[in-house]
Amino acid sequence: MKSGALLRLSGLSLLWGSVFLWIKISGYGFSPVEMVFVRLVLGAAVLMAIGLFKGQRPPRDRKILGHMAVAALLGNAVPWLLFAQGEVHGSSNVAGIISGTGPVWTLGAAVLLGSEKRLGTARILGMTVGLLGVVLVAAPWNAGTHASTSSIVCFVLGAISFGSSFAYVGRFLAGRGIPVFMLAGGQLSIAAVLTLFAVPFLGLQPVQWRTDSVIALIVLGVVCTGFAVLLNTIIITKDGPAAAATVIYLMTVVSVVLGAAFLDESLGWSVLLGTAAVLTATALLRRKPVEKPAEKTTVAPAPAKDLTAQGAPAAGTR
Repeated sequence: MKSGALLRLSGLSLLWGSVFLWIKISGYGFSPVEMVFVRLVLGAAVLMAIGLFKGQRPPRDRKILGHMAVAALLGNAVPWLLFAQGEVHGSSNVAGIISGTGPVWTLGAAVLLGSEKRLGTARILGMTVGLLGVVLVAAPWNAGTHASTSSIVCFVLGAISFGSSFAYVGRFLAGRGIPVFMLAGGQLSIAAVLTLFAVPFLGLQPVQWRTDSVIALIVLGVVCTGFAVLLNTIIITKDGPAAAATVIYLMTVVSVVLGAAFLDESLGWSVLLGTAAVLTATALLRRKPVEKPAEKTTVAPAPAKDLTAQGAPAAGTR
């Protein structure tokens, strides 16, 4: 791998892997709803500004906007609120590890939506190992665990919602010709509006204007949400989707290391084994099932016009 690609991957892994650290620190001063709302507004502002600067325009089709609203709910508003709420009484490294099970839920949702027809042995094994990793991290047999039961439930539900959103975007929004920054920025904008409705019910509590919380929230919104999407887009464009997918492995490790280094979070044997299980599951889930060779039959050649009428496959974005 070239040095430029390695630097880009390392940078994005650090940004996305540090999200859970910044959520924890932001939570010292802001409620989960307040934190998520500000994060969404800052991230949307960055992405929409970049998109408008590049001459992109937001979609106006009502059907597409409806799908974007569902994606915003599944991929941003709900999971981000759940992870922020879970970190009130749970550690950031556990949040990062369980977030790494996202591909398990993405594949499961893709099967339900009909985007994936066959799983294959490796993927079924990957889903099983990923779920085992969640159990190891939760460590229900340990009375002095590093996360409460409610935190684990929030993290798992958040990972399910977030993973499902990728399958939903791939099924209903990818390949529709929506400019990438308008898709991502528009989705964050819609999620901010949806979250705003929850603020009067869940977020009206006194803000603790701590310097570390304010800085963490700005970094979380502008850098880890806004500019991280830009960097991810550059990686997909220059280095390919396969390279971008390796960030999932690295960000899980980064979240564990940062939690131990800056928040003094525990690295017990169950956490380490759970991390290894999640990383293994992610690797297995990337393996596509082997297609069975078609039976040889005598078929008349198709007319040339039919062969050239097939369009190019659409490329989705993260």
